[in-house]
Amino acid sequence: MSGTYVIKGARILGGEPADLLLRDGEIAETGRGLAAAGAEVIDADGLVALPGLVDLHTHLREPGREDAETVESGTRAAARGGYTAVHAMANTHPVADTAGVVEQVWRLGREAGFCDVHPVGAVTQGIAGRQLAELGAMADSAAQVRVFSDDGHCVSDAVIMRRALEYVKAFDGVIAQHAQEPRLTEGAQMNEGEVSAALGLPGWPAVAEEAIIARDCLLAAHVGSRLHVCHVSTAGSVEIIRWAKSKGWRVTAEVTPHHLLLDDAVVRGYDPIYKVNPPLRTVDDVTALRHALADGTIDAVATDHAPHPVEAKETEWAAAAMGMIGLETALSVVQQSMIETGLLDWPGVADRMSYRPARIGRLNGQGRPLEAGAPANVVLYDPAPRTVVDPSGFASKSRNSPFAGLELPGRVVATFLRGRPTVLEGKLQ
Repeated sequence: MSGTYVIKGARILGGEPADLLLRDGEIAETGRGLAAAGAEVIDADGLVALPGLVDLHTHLREPGREDAETVESGTRAAARGGYTAVHAMANTHPVADTAGVVEQVWRLGREAGFCDVHPVGAVTQGIAGRQLAELGAMADSAAQVRVFSDDGHCVSDAVIMRRALEYVKAFDGVIAQHAQEPRLTEGAQMNEGEVSAALGLPGWPAVAEEAIIARDCLLAAHVGSRLHVCHVSTAGSVEIIRWAKSKGWRVTAEVTPHHLLLDDAVVRGYDPIYKVNPPLRTVDDVTALRHALADGTIDAVATDHAPHPVEAKETEWAAAAMGMIGLETALSVVQQSMIETGLLDWPGVADRMSYRPARIGRLNGQGRPLEAGAPANVVLYDPAPRTVVDPSGFASKSRNSPFAGLELPGRVVATFLRGRPTVLEGKLQ
């Protein structure tokens, strides 16, 4: 049960200090000088209050890879990062391609209680790309799936992609595409460019992403359906998405924190911590992604939190797994790459990390403004401190953070899920 809390002097979306009264799972009142009998008072002087963050792209690994992450450990990490809802990707073992598996993940999330877990259903059976999965059954299940993705694999067959886009129209679903033309990326290890040539690593061309995005935008327009583009990584992709949106097509897109902060130069040391899909791109791509997030061409920041056990990363580059964890550092990375560069303000961060992701995922109880009557999903964030990232203290079971050893700004002080603290004073509750 949620208690009663008075948050004193928080800067709501970075504005003037105000109080928030949380009671019975809702924001009961906002203003100055608020008080309530029996309430716990939280001094939020200097803290920014944001709506609970929503992640459209989280790998929780359960069922099947509990050595890397579980629903419980992943949602603990999410709460530490300020998240009150995450979308759990389908590439588990077994794959989340049936009502039974998505309901299992959904129930594990409810039992853990650290944030809402919304399973993403696979588009194709076994994410093998050959036959549609049980999209309708997953949508009608207790998990009420609305986002479908074969993430980790591209739905490369245009006919199957068209059928999926047509199918989900019946329940206002969205197909989230991992844009990667498989024939153009066979054996690819990193971004194709000057650095890959210098290192002798097989290159991953930008056009492999851009060609799929262009095709799928056209397909989405043709059938009048919703397309969401996962982890956009190139300047060319940004231009295609901008064009599609200018036509009024129902296309949305996300960018990861690591693609906002890091470029392919970091790969020069051959450290597999930087091996990721899609790969880290050029400085020019990073700049384009930041500006696209700022102007709304890219709708959301999504972590693509991809935990791996130590042995999957501490090996030679070619054999290493692709992926990085990101839930516990996302807000700090966005502060550094977007707030401190003047590209976004705190209302913009709330829009890209809470409001828009919730709308894309069709989450009615998340991504709401911090006003009376809204669910009390609240993050208190201190933008002032700067600390060196140390993954050994993470709630995640995995440690494969590309930001380890970097100094990043800010920290999450408290996270409230419907008025109940999941994190308080930076500690899990």
